[in-house]
Amino acid sequence: MTTGLRTHSLTGCAPIPLAYYLKALGILRLVAQQADPEAHGWWAGDVFHLRTTLDRDGLRDFFLNTYRPTPIIAPWNGGSGFYPKDNQASIKALGQGQADRIASYRRTIATCRDMLAALERDERPDGDAKDEFLVACRGQLADEAVAWLDAAFVMTEGGPKYPPLLGTGGNDGRLDFTNNFMQRLLDLFDAQSGLPTPSAASWWEDACFSRVQDDLQGDSILGQFDPGAADRPVNPWDYVLMLEGAILFAASAVKRLEAAARGSLSYPFCVRSTGIGYGSASAADEASSHDELWLPLWSRACGLPELMALFSEGRAQVQVRNAKSGEGRDHVQGRTARTGVDFARAISTLGTDRGIGHFTRIGFQARNGKSYLAVPLGRFKVEPQSQVNLLAEIDDWLDSFRRAASNDKAPASANRALRRLETAILDLCQRRSASRLQAVLIALGEAEGVLAVSTKWRGEAFQRPVPLLSPAWLTECDDLSPEFRLAASLAGIQSPSVGSLRQHLEPIEIKGRWPQWADTSEAACNVVWNQRQLEDNLIAVVQRRSIWAMRNGDVPIVFPGESNCSASLGDVAMFLRGETDNGRIESLVRGLILLDWTSAEVEKTSDRIDRRQSEQPPDATFALLKLCHSAYPIGRGKVRVPLEPTIAHLLTAERLDDATRLAARRLLGSNLSPAIKVAARGGRSARRIAAALLFPLSEDDTEKLEKMVLKTQPDGTR
Repeated sequence: MTTGLRTHSLTGCAPIPLAYYLKALGILRLVAQQADPEAHGWWAGDVFHLRTTLDRDGLRDFFLNTYRPTPIIAPWNGGSGFYPKDNQASIKALGQGQADRIASYRRTIATCRDMLAALERDERPDGDAKDEFLVACRGQLADEAVAWLDAAFVMTEGGPKYPPLLGTGGNDGRLDFTNNFMQRLLDLFDAQSGLPTPSAASWWEDACFSRVQDDLQGDSILGQFDPGAADRPVNPWDYVLMLEGAILFAASAVKRLEAAARGSLSYPFCVRSTGIGYGSASAADEASSHDELWLPLWSRACGLPELMALFSEGRAQVQVRNAKSGEGRDHVQGRTARTGVDFARAISTLGTDRGIGHFTRIGFQARNGKSYLAVPLGRFKVEPQSQVNLLAEIDDWLDSFRRAASNDKAPASANRALRRLETAILDLCQRRSASRLQAVLIALGEAEGVLAVSTKWRGEAFQRPVPLLSPAWLTECDDLSPEFRLAASLAGIQSPSVGSLRQHLEPIEIKGRWPQWADTSEAACNVVWNQRQLEDNLIAVVQRRSIWAMRNGDVPIVFPGESNCSASLGDVAMFLRGETDNGRIESLVRGLILLDWTSAEVEKTSDRIDRRQSEQPPDATFALLKLCHSAYPIGRGKVRVPLEPTIAHLLTAERLDDATRLAARRLLGSNLSPAIKVAARGGRSARRIAAALLFPLSEDDTEKLEKMVLKTQPDGTR
């Protein structure tokens, strides 16, 4: 013993496997409760550090000679040692042992035997009888045993609930944790004298400091807590300290407004399993898994009272955004994380708290019949991630879509879309980047695409379109690529007379701030964007918008191609030369149409995205044709050139010469003087030019096209 403070690097305690993490908690809990109340612990370099007044010899002496085990029992389970067919050797030895260090254990075993005798039970209770017995245990067992009960089960208004960490009340399948715990205690000390066994000291060194031993127990089983130890001998201290640490995970019954159940289980850092984000992930994992744990790794020295407060809170809050009634604004609030994706979002938005630097994600997955294994699913760094805040805008929609897409009646395409979306969200939570946020946006577009074509299912499942996203998505997704800029310009197309681009991809109508499904024949006719190539889809939209413009009968009738976000001439030239990734443009369009392009802020936002100009602008042929599809008045008289749909039809039919002649005549008829009247020959595709007519240009770029093809008048104007 020493009066100074000593820091021990417990190299035998690591974040994974779960058994070694729990072992670290057990060591800190026992030292602080039974030897040094001022003991502190923390994680550094994947090693648990313990600061205490005990030196190494004092620490070893405490565990070997003074440590008083928590009475960990499960008389409600078969195999627990309380029934005739059970292995009763260990429970008899502890129940009859005279060592002072097991006095609490002895009293607890005796109380349980008296309770069973009063009930005249010689086999484990089932059904209502088990529920009643669990209640009786909580009422009659001493306080030292209740800590274990709180970790093993919790009574709710709907009956007992069992947290995933300790199986179904202290067992995993046929393996009873409590009976094994008692057996391991007897491997470490004598129940009559309390003295340590000959191997206990060397085993302790191995458990705490990873000193390899040759005399480990071949029949010890860590079970679900360390899947990799199934075929090798296990240190008894590992098992004992593991369950002592698990006691910090005490469950509670809570009533939540967001929960449909009368009472729900609250367990530290525990959420529903999400079968994504790891190498072997599959949708089947969710159905066959228990919940998952997110284990905190804190870097600041933490005492037991603070650690118990951390685990008793044990919840993470996801930011959600709701509209304020009557005010037209949003406010952000929090809700408890429910899934693995939720938890990843929460730790990315809330930042560091209590010095927590990382979380290790653990999933309890069925691998051997009814047995579960605690499988490490990755590590997540805790840091503020502003891009994740944007997910608050879709929280309600995502929650609804997840429930519907996970249902057995959902089409397979919906489940695939959900998995892609949640995988993208999980990736974004791990590292901020424009490309990762783009992946979320694209996955949202794909999910809405599934809803658009699954008419019957979406109605039965009450699935809405994705809500309008804020303009912040535009700048946060900007990866400085021409594909993104071109896609943004298309997605922003919004004409008062004809409508938005979104209606050409899905049967959608926007009412105020909320998109709704439009189940009319007119809306169905408007959907012309399908699984074809991007070039074909752009042409279809050009033709469809031209038809609707002519039907509206406004004078003069001009091409309805206005956008709050324009493309640059350089990017359009790259598209015309075939230098862009058109598949990526199409994917981005499906995501970017979800933005609120009618927002007063979107134009300011779009001005901030990168618009690098290529050294090679489009040629005069494109300029001539585009001026006939301009959203702005052109020429010295600021003429609005009347729409001539035949031009696009001729281009679609690869009749480039005829299309340019007609375009020149249209400009002449508008008192403009084109310098060219027929296309320059080259390897261009007339269909690609027709597709490029849809890209909106700025007023400045439109003037550049004028300078390319309109003759200069004597007064210097065109």
